[in-house]
Amino acid sequence: MQMSREYQVSRPTRYAWRDQAQAALLAAFTPPATTEVSSSSTMTPRQVLALWITHASVRGIQYALAEVRPRGVSRETITTILAEADQRARTWMQTHVPDRTRALALDEIYANDRRGAYLNVVDVHSGAVWASEGPLAVDTESWILVRWELQARGLRWERVVLDGGAPMLAACRTVTPTMIVQSDTWHVTHTCAQVLARLQRVVTQLKARRPAAERRAARIAAGQRPRGRTPNAGGEDHAQALATARRVADGVAYLTNELRNLLAVVVYDARGVLDARQRQTELEAVLALLAEVADTAPSPPQAMLQRLHASLLERLPQLLTFVAHVDQVQRDLRAVLPPNQQAVLAWAWRHRRTLRRSSTDILAAILCDWRPAARVLLAAWDDAVHVSSAVEYYHSIMRPHLAVHRTLSTGMLALLAVWHNHRIFTNRVNPRHPWHFFPSNRTP
Repeated sequence: MQMSREYQVSRPTRYAWRDQAQAALLAAFTPPATTEVSSSSTMTPRQVLALWITHASVRGIQYALAEVRPRGVSRETITTILAEADQRARTWMQTHVPDRTRALALDEIYANDRRGAYLNVVDVHSGAVWASEGPLAVDTESWILVRWELQARGLRWERVVLDGGAPMLAACRTVTPTMIVQSDTWHVTHTCAQVLARLQRVVTQLKARRPAAERRAARIAAGQRPRGRTPNAGGEDHAQALATARRVADGVAYLTNELRNLLAVVVYDARGVLDARQRQTELEAVLALLAEVADTAPSPPQAMLQRLHASLLERLPQLLTFVAHVDQVQRDLRAVLPPNQQAVLAWAWRHRRTLRRSSTDILAAILCDWRPAARVLLAAWDDAVHVSSAVEYYHSIMRPHLAVHRTLSTGMLALLAVWHNHRIFTNRVNPRHPWHFFPSNRTP
């Protein structure tokens, strides 16, 4: 009534305007009615494969298609479509290989029953899957057969990166004894992080028991009978144990952080970009200090630190196989790109994720005189092979399919690999540069 008086219109007129506006809003914001999906068989294969790739089972595909198709699709039709797609995918995998030499990442992912694993070979730089076989026994013979099959298909590679598994390493030395084998640096730093977490957990436990130890020491000093069970250490002994645990944890935290920095593709400090000799000297110093910390550590964590030191000392040569090529490029470019300019580029390249910039963006931001040499240097850093994140990323795609299907046949493995090789993964940092996947040694 108030609005009718204000606009000098009758209430029925205002009601008519309201209904008209409501109808217009509903027409504007209501999604259009979905057209009935054609029941012809021409669209069924694409629908079935699109549902299968989203981790749907055969029964789940049947239920989903029954909701959008008038008559649904029978289970036999779905099985036939998947079988035909599997065969086409296997044919594609057998007939398509790159024409250039590649760098490969090798790893296995275990099946649900842990009685076998799926052996995968993934391109380090493009993320393409060149082999996916299984479930097979995780032994040297299985990996040798996979490598021989890749050679028979015409795939050529110059180096491989793996997580240090003995069967994979033995197969590489058997099939290609002169090939460069790079150990995955991420697994090493992850092991260091696990050791550090255990040491910090010991410190946390000692800190939690400190009030009880102080109360017990105070009762003993007052001539009273202590309560509760006898602690492992009380009073000054507990304080000494806590100080020792803190010292060990802080020392390992510092040394593992230095180790992580020294295992990066490019290392720089106040001296500039470190060359191979300087990097090796720094790594030897870190390992020597780690050995000293292990020798002075208390009994329980001492054995753990000694094993970590022995493992790092043994794997260090294989962790640094990528350094020689990077160091050679850096030395060759010093005449046109002095060390101070290389240091600036190293800082920008190391912080590219924080800056949300790719190597192309770095080139566009520097002086024109730097760009020809900087393009070569950044390409060498981008292409350095030091992690197996490409195959680990593909394993994250396989795990949901294993959870749904329990076991993947050879055709299913080929179908998943073909889908992965043909999809486009948009760069999350710079959407203008789509990649097939994002490896960790490139801008993500």
